Amino acid sequence: MNLFQQTGTIVLVHGAWADGSCWSNIILPLQHQRLNVTTAPIPLTSLTDDVAALQRVIERTTGPVTLVGHAYAGAVIAAAYDDRITSLVYIAALAPDEGETVADVFYRTAPHPEAPQLKPDAHGFIWMPEDGFGRAVAHKASRDQLAIMAAVQRPIAVQCFQEKAPRPSWKTTPSWYLIAEEDRMIIPETQRYMADRMGATIRSHAVDHTPMYRDPEVVVNVILDAASKTLSR
Repeated sequence: MNLFQQTGTIVLVHGAWADGSCWSNIILPLQHQRLNVTTAPIPLTSLTDDVAALQRVIERTTGPVTLVGHAYAGAVIAAAYDDRITSLVYIAALAPDEGETVADVFYRTAPHPEAPQLKPDAHGFIWMPEDGFGRAVAHKASRDQLAIMAAVQRPIAVQCFQEKAPRPSWKTTPSWYLIAEEDRMIIPETQRYMADRMGATIRSHAVDHTPMYRDPEVVVNVILDAASKTLSR
């Protein structure tokens, strides 16, 4: 049964060390509900650059829009502004307030024991150690999926972590937050702090940092909840 008689658009935004293919298990279930779905390829070079890339994707859409951000992309979706954005969905995502940096919220608490130590290369980009995917980024994913993630990873610039966030749109836009209770990258306590602070509708599940791979139905359901309440039906 389709939920939507009139389609809105879901824009999916990937986080660090990833690309739009991380949403592969999410796209078709949303399309089956008559929703338009697109991904935003962000360069991971600075918060400003990434927001600009997302704005270009939003400009290509019509009608109401729900933005969905995973991990680092939470900072990106909150910095994009368009009158057609009706809701924000955070998937284990970072949500800095105005004047805060991604690093401020990412390092708010002590890291999980399995979290990898991250440091930039000579060019100012941070790569995920290969074993970091299986230990922390997606520790519930299959071995094959982990191998693919390591092979296609895209590094993130230090600047993305250090740039101060502008006034976030979650202050005025309805938001949903999926707390990943078994996250080893962003501590669940930090996620709940951010979700509470933004006044988000919270959904909490026993999933890892990247639930799109092992538990896609959980992610789809949170997105559909937001879309059903904020997009034209």
